[in-house]
Amino acid sequence: MEGVVDYTMRKLVTELGGVDLCVTEFIRVTEQLLPRKEFLKHAPELYEGGRTSAAIPVAVQLLGSDPEALAMNAIRAARMGAPSVDLNFGCPSKTVNKSRGGAVLLDEPNLIHDIVKTVRAAVPDKVPVTAKMRLGNKDKTLAFENAVAIEEAGANGLAIHARTKVEGYKPPAHWEWIARIKEQVNLPIVANGEVWTCDDYRRCRDISGCEDVMIGRGLIARPELGLMIKADRIGEQATAAAWHEVLKLLLRYFDHVEAKLPARYVHGRIKQWINMMRPQREEAEALFAEIKVIKDLTLLRNYLVEQLEA
Repeated sequence: MEGVVDYTMRKLVTELGGVDLCVTEFIRVTEQLLPRKEFLKHAPELYEGGRTSAAIPVAVQLLGSDPEALAMNAIRAARMGAPSVDLNFGCPSKTVNKSRGGAVLLDEPNLIHDIVKTVRAAVPDKVPVTAKMRLGNKDKTLAFENAVAIEEAGANGLAIHARTKVEGYKPPAHWEWIARIKEQVNLPIVANGEVWTCDDYRRCRDISGCEDVMIGRGLIARPELGLMIKADRIGEQATAAAWHEVLKLLLRYFDHVEAKLPARYVHGRIKQWINMMRPQREEAEALFAEIKVIKDLTLLRNYLVEQLEA
């Protein structure tokens, strides 16, 4: 999730708990070996052995269409300490797709095979190489072929977003297609798409046959969702975080973002997160309505503190 699940978000969410693995925002690869600073910009965790402050491993995700260039950059990521390398065949962005990256490559299973095979051969065996795909670009006709291509190329795992590029993020996610793909390949598969609640997780697990899920927007909307799912899996009560705990998390996020970004961008990032919480929290709906026009950072912080102390 470009521009959302960055280093700061990964730090806070993994410190909260319930997450076993993170993936960076994609690093775009064209024809050249990127400098170390580019990897460190997207994955500052490389300074700390490729793990968050909560010791959760962070896979470095690469996006592109040139097998050799991707392999060169995968080697660099591995040498810098990336615990694993993930290849993006799922991004639906028109800008990315026009540059021959992301989900548009699902029209070319042979190229996907070449990319995965070349990267897998280049990276040390101890460093897993995984892939993320959608069910297709315009339709699902090549879903099985792409999954088989990824497996036969030597990938160590596959995450599947259960929609095509054209379907974007419109519900529903077609988890039944993941179950059908699992019948065709022996790779470890992680299900992705439309998991917002514990009930969603149970239905996804039952329909897809996947015990493990990758969560993006759902975890931003409800940062404790990973903890809730883990509790549910062992038969414990899955309890949502109290709103005052969410406000504390938002204020911590405020501190990190303010220290990292120019002042003119800070209020936008705070509002972005609150806005993404709105589908799951009535309190976020009310809060966003009150702060959406505030640009002064002192006023914005004071309002959040007042809500916490109310």
